[in-house]
Order: sequence, then C-alpha cells, then structure tokens
Amino acid sequence: MTALNELTLARNLSKVASDQSRGEFFAGLFALGCLSGLAARVIQSINKLGWVEAFFETFEVSVLVWVSCAAGIYLVLQDRTVGIRSFELAIGAAFAFLVILPIGALSWLAVTALGFYVIIFTENPSSRRGAFILVATTVPVLWSRLLFQFFADFILRMDASLVGWLLHTPRTGDIVEFADGSGVLVILPSCSSLANMSLAFLCWVTMSRLVDHKRSPRDLFWCLLACASVIAVNVTRMSLMGLSQWHYETFHSDLGAAVSNILMLGLILGCCLLGVRREFFQRV
Repeated sequence: MTALNELTLARNLSKVASDQSRGEFFAGLFALGCLSGLAARVIQSINKLGWVEAFFETFEVSVLVWVSCAAGIYLVLQDRTVGIRSFELAIGAAFAFLVILPIGALSWLAVTALGFYVIIFTENPSSRRGAFILVATTVPVLWSRLLFQFFADFILRMDASLVGWLLHTPRTGDIVEFADGSGVLVILPSCSSLANMSLAFLCWVTMSRLVDHKRSPRDLFWCLLACASVIAVNVTRMSLMGLSQWHYETFHSDLGAAVSNILMLGLILGCCLLGVRREFFQRV
C-alpha cells in the first residue's frame, strides 16, 4: 500500500468515525461479543437436543442472560452522541480480534473490559447503565465459573452442610447420607447454589439499571434476599431428594428441575421487583 493510499484510508476512517453514533458503535461491539460468547453453548445445545427442543430450552442458557444481553445493548444503543475517538477504533479492532477467536471465555473477558471502559469514560447515562448490565451478565457466564473452579470443594461442602442440617444426617465432604439410610446424596457441581445466586445478582442489576433505580443502602437487602431465596429453594430440593431413593428419583427428574427453576425465577423476579417498585410502576 502506497503512502497516498494509506493517507486516503486514514481520512476515510476518520470521516466514518466522526459521523458514527457512539451508541451504534459500542452496541455493535457488545452484540458481537455476546453472540460470540453464547455461540458455543447454543451449538452444543442444538447438537444435543435438536433445534426444536433446544429453542424451548433457551439453548440451555438462562432466560435472564438472554434478557440482560438484550437490555444492555438496547440501553447502550440509546446514546446518540456522534463522534468516535481514534483510539476507540483501535479498541474496537482489538475487541473484534478477541471475540472472533473460537474461545467463549475470551469473548466475555472482552465484554467485561469494554463494559468497564464505557462505564468509566462515557458520560452518557443510558450507555453507562447498559454497560453495567453487560458487565453483570459476564458474572454467571464467566466469573462465577472461574470462582467455582478455585473454591469448588468449599462451595459444595457448604451446600452439603445445609442439606445435612435439614435432614439431620451425617455429612462427609460433599456427601450426605439419606434420611432413611438407604444410600447417600452426592452434591455435584451442577447442583451448586452458586450459579443461581449469580443469576439473582444479574437480575437485580438488570432490573435496577433498566428502570434507572436510585441507589440506596436498602438495595443490598433486596439483592441478598434474592440470593437467599435461591439458596433456600435449591437446598430444599436437594434435602427432599435426600429423604429416600423414591424422593431422589422424583425430585431429580426433569419435572422436579423445571418446577424448582420456575420457583427460583419467580422469587428472584419478585424480590428484585419489590426493590425497584417505585421506579418500575412510575414507568408502567
């Protein structure tokens, strides 16, 4: 490429950047990052379940994650400020490079970094609220999983301790004896309360930022209440499974999982809605 061509390209890029809406630019990057991060899970779900069942199972991705991605991108898109800084084009190029790599974790890491950049260096309130939501979205899909890898034994033992306390049966590590002595209940990573707690946190951030909730010390109470409700439902279900072999087969079924998931989702939404009820009903 000649020096003249390079100069022409630089001028064209500069013109495009000066005419580009900041909201469209960052929303496009966030959309690319979210789609890339979720792509592997979607493909795995389709291969395992087929298109129809995978669709109705929301591709084995929580509906809260889908909604939060859409809500965050929507809020960022509301920024109508025109003009992209030259170094932000470089940031966009680096972001695109990370998300096109076939590694889902890198995509969520890129979303986290870009989200913090928007929060710190962007003045538009709507864009910052959207970035908060998108950073929170990375918690259940990336950061809570990394946390679990480091503290898996401790987390599973905490769940097992609560189950053993409710059943009044001995516990060894993450193994709890059945109440009727007919076997043992092993608390597996998929049964941990941590994943759903991260979804409760995500729901709170999404709902509070979406309605532009005014922060107060009581927010911590509502967020913790949502997390506590998740733990209560999850531990209660595992305790029922630990009563006997019959109870295990009944509550460990797809129906038992569906009922507990619906109950947890309802409690999470209810707690978060109570916390932001003033702003929510003002907008309705």
